[in-house]
Amino acid sequence: MFSLRRAVLKTGRRARCLSDQSSELRRTALYDFHKSHGAKTGAFAGWDMPLQYGSIGVVASHNHTRSAASLFDVSHMSQWELVGRDAAAALEQLCVADVQALGPDRGTLSVLTNEKGGIIDDFIINRVGDSHLYVVSNAGNADKDRAHILPWIKKFAAEGKDVALKPMDDYSLLALQGPRSSEVLAAGTDYAMDQVAFMGGFSACLFNMKSACRVTRCGYTGEDGFEISVPTSDVVELAERLLSACGGLVQLAGLGARDSLRLEAGLCLYGNDIDDTTSPVEAGLSWCIGKRRRQTADFIGANIILQQLKDKPTRRRIGLVSTGPVARQGTVVLSAEGEEVGVVTSGCPAPSVGKNVAMAYVHSSSAKLGTPLKLQVRKRQIDTVVTKMPFIPANYYSPKKV
Repeated sequence: MFSLRRAVLKTGRRARCLSDQSSELRRTALYDFHKSHGAKTGAFAGWDMPLQYGSIGVVASHNHTRSAASLFDVSHMSQWELVGRDAAAALEQLCVADVQALGPDRGTLSVLTNEKGGIIDDFIINRVGDSHLYVVSNAGNADKDRAHILPWIKKFAAEGKDVALKPMDDYSLLALQGPRSSEVLAAGTDYAMDQVAFMGGFSACLFNMKSACRVTRCGYTGEDGFEISVPTSDVVELAERLLSACGGLVQLAGLGARDSLRLEAGLCLYGNDIDDTTSPVEAGLSWCIGKRRRQTADFIGANIILQQLKDKPTRRRIGLVSTGPVARQGTVVLSAEGEEVGVVTSGCPAPSVGKNVAMAYVHSSSAKLGTPLKLQVRKRQIDTVVTKMPFIPANYYSPKKV
């Protein structure tokens, strides 16, 4: 178990080192827009990103997202397309999803895997058309992902397959999140929002703007919401239109609130909760592995991952709830008898729960729901219990059945 602790601490140091390169931080096209709205910015995955705005605290921003709607700039995320009649089959060689089973304008979460069954990255795949996939992956992994994917694409092309990767470097990405986000977006389009289910998508010129946006009903908060891919030349105008819609219902929100929202929703952060050393089975992401893909076993690392599905992994990602001092990344998890059984990968106060929540990897023998454990927070041992995730009910939208 000590090797797990070292891996988590090493990951944390790597993330901090990346963030500390302040002289090399990149900025999104909305940087001046953020500053004009009183944003306090900080380093994240090599970018100078909004953490919060003006006098609006992180908790207030978190609560506004849960009750109304908030707008996040997530343009640091990597956007790219795979095109060609063999695009879906090609991507299936690299990830665990049944991409070919996706219908038009449908999406799914998946993971890129390595030969040891570890997760190179997690990403959202959207099938725009028979020969067109739109993908959003993590900001900090952009170079690593392309270095992994491009040789495969060249190999497929050399075999006569029709597939090409197209980076979308001239596009930005906004996330409109919250239970009233559909109401806000409906003010800018005639598209039937009540017919767009979670992970569904469409293309439209929002608020009568000249360029079409790609809209996907998804997000990173556990709430109903949308991610909007927009040409960078139009992103400031779109942000302003969304903020002024519905009588100013929408508030800007930063990464501070985004982190507590995603933690309450039980969603992983790459580099903290999943990385090259964690498998989708250990991470509780087995549902990402398509049924047909389990039968064909033709994705990278399939032999290890499918064996874990059969034999069960020795460690698992779990949820923990506690009170008192907050358990942050690297906090040691102890059994009730004081034996080290795991390590926390993410943790924070959870405004919607009223307690502290955390994710951790522990030995499978300590992963059963309801198991009492302890957290070694500095010199104190804090009582905690293994808790089902998400920590609050998900609010993803599904059309009403007639």
